[in-house]
Amino acid sequence: MTMNGEAVLENVRRYRTVASLYRQTAAFRPHQRDSLLAQAAEWESRAVAELEAYFVARQAPSQPPANRNYHAPSYAPSPWQYAAA
Repeated sequence: MTMNGEAVLENVRRYRTVASLYRQTAAFRPHQRDSLLAQAAEWESRAVAELEAYFVARQAPSQPPANRNYHAPSYAPSPWQYAAA
């Protein structure tokens, strides 16, 4: 399955736009805040999953992973986050 990079970025942009709308709505609807923020988090995780799938698919044919049994969690901090701390 080939994935077009522009299509992936468009999907990510849309997912993050929807997440942003949920967060903005949560600011004005305190009684629904928890539910709306949960929805925003779900859309953000879809965006991250889309990006991860794209880069894994791009890397798969050229470079097999060193250890196929190990899967780094998607929430793992990147090296630049350690440098900022």
